[in-house]
Amino acid sequence: MDDGFAEYVAHRHLRLCRMAYLLTRDWGTAEDVVQTALAKAWLAWRRIEGDPDPYVYRIIVNTHASWWRRRWRGEVPAATLPETADPRDPAAEVDDQAALWSAIGTLSPRQRAVIVLHYFEGRTLTQVAEIVGCSPGAVKSQLSRALTRLRVDPDIQSMTLEGVRR
Repeated sequence: MDDGFAEYVAHRHLRLCRMAYLLTRDWGTAEDVVQTALAKAWLAWRRIEGDPDPYVYRIIVNTHASWWRRRWRGEVPAATLPETADPRDPAAEVDDQAALWSAIGTLSPRQRAVIVLHYFEGRTLTQVAEIVGCSPGAVKSQLSRALTRLRVDPDIQSMTLEGVRR
């Protein structure tokens, strides 16, 4: 019954988890999202024509958005206030990455999806549009709005993005 599904999962599972991690910023949640997406894809596997990636990526994006809407996003108390990093500190690059991912985490699920798919997965605007279910123009609009929000984020405004790895 699998008609290549097991091979697809064997070859794509790590990449799907990586993409889901970039959306969720949590490996456990990313694995859960991919597991749910693959279960949904398996049910429709025989109906998928051609490359199954856009279909599976779309399930991942939609599942993440659905879970994100239900998640409680209130404040989380901390025992101590975070220290400010010394710019000459070798760990500053790690802090920059954390700040960047924190800023990306404030974007809407759709904006985060287009940022991750386009910049981190290397998908074209047309491919991103197919995956998220909108027009390439809407993808450009979402990218523009997301980048505008990131540019004015005070936590990353002063950072140089040269040291931040993709």
